[in-house]
Amino acid sequence: MHCPFCGHEETKVNDSRLAGEGRQIRRRRECLKCGERFTTFETAELIMPLVIKGDRGRESFDEGKLRSGMEKALEKRPVPREQIDEAVSRIVHRVRSLGDVEAFHEEIERLRSARAQAPPQLQPARGGRHKRAGPGAANRDQLPLLPPEPAANDAGPGADGKK
Repeated sequence: MHCPFCGHEETKVNDSRLAGEGRQIRRRRECLKCGERFTTFETAELIMPLVIKGDRGRESFDEGKLRSGMEKALEKRPVPREQIDEAVSRIVHRVRSLGDVEAFHEEIERLRSARAQAPPQLQPARGGRHKRAGPGAANRDQLPLLPPEPAANDAGPGADGKK
């Protein structure tokens, strides 16, 4: 960790504590060159879901935008900074734990509805290749994202149970 005062690369950790409802580690550090002390917060870096904007555009979830929006909304209110930090931490935790699953589910439903609306000649067959619907067409619940099942003539060594 570089010292924010002199830029020196080596610092010493004097104290570590949990912060942000146990989702962060607060560290008191001291620069080994200039002796200045400062605080850092360590959090796990996780991939956040995309936010779908009002114009249907997508962008990555940004904790900084959430925090600045809350600070702007509460700037003339007697709300301590610690309460804002705790609220942001709770919201970010909920987005991490719930946002990915719901987005994945919505994408699956979108793919299913798009396939159901496709003309019969463009219905996906097994493995995602398009062919005319008819006998032997793919199961309607199978998504084209699944890997193709090996055909009998594509089977490699050991397909008949022998090595």
